[in-house]
Amino acid sequence: MRPFAIAGIQMNLAHGSNIDAMRHRVDLTMHLYPWVQMVLFSELAVYGPLLQHAQPLPGTAEAAFQDMARYHRIWLINGSMYERRDGGIYNTTSVINPEGEVVARYRKMFPFVPLEQGVQPGTEFCVFDVPEAGRFGILNCYDIWFPETSRQVTAMGAEVILHPVMTHTIDRDVDIAISHATSSMMQAYVFDVNGLGAGGNGRSCVFDPAGHALYQGDNSEQIIPIEVDFEQVRRSRERGIRGLGQMAKSFRDRPTQFPVYQPGFDTSYLDGLGAIATPRRADGAPPANVKTLPVRRSFIA
Repeated sequence: MRPFAIAGIQMNLAHGSNIDAMRHRVDLTMHLYPWVQMVLFSELAVYGPLLQHAQPLPGTAEAAFQDMARYHRIWLINGSMYERRDGGIYNTTSVINPEGEVVARYRKMFPFVPLEQGVQPGTEFCVFDVPEAGRFGILNCYDIWFPETSRQVTAMGAEVILHPVMTHTIDRDVDIAISHATSSMMQAYVFDVNGLGAGGNGRSCVFDPAGHALYQGDNSEQIIPIEVDFEQVRRSRERGIRGLGQMAKSFRDRPTQFPVYQPGFDTSYLDGLGAIATPRRADGAPPANVKTLPVRRSFIA
């Protein structure tokens, strides 16, 4: 067994800086569970979902998490925050090592359009190695709904998928089902960590590479310390999930190149679905006695 201890933090979050509260949760986690080696927060935990808090990286907020990681000698994943950079605003996750160094920044590839308006999609996948442990990949919330993303990071060697989430909506059950299915299809651990309050409706969960639910939470504040076993991932991929399907090898050995991804594929059906837009009432009218308000350029993803 090659164990590595990860703690997901499900906590109440506000619209505005949550850095002090997050520091308190890190301190508490390390007091209660000093064997933890990595701490993972939920999506947009740092400042919440308002675009007005976007700021350049590196910056003071990121530096605060670097100090926390350095002080406790842990890997720290800040969930994400809105980053202002050339080309627009991105939903960006910082990966910080125990020396307090930012080793990667992952920019969410699939902003939750049409509701996460004003956020640009990232274009680069993120995997990183923890020495003497294994390889991690990051997918941010809606990213995991597109199986190509988890396929890519696991094909790049990711054995644990870190999945910060900010889901407030009635599809949280689908969110969880997709994370569960991803653990089985990709034979990987999936840490799906949601927030509370302005940060989501909770129900964080962890799944192993055999598709077992290691933890399924409720909607209360929780620290979720789980030890992963990288040898289990490797054995599952070599011998098959629960000794059965060897999906990674079967995908590698596939004879088909999937025409949908090839240049020149006929997209007329997809084009016929129309533009991405917020659904409206069937008669096209606004609700009675409610003024039509301008769209706010922010959203809880």
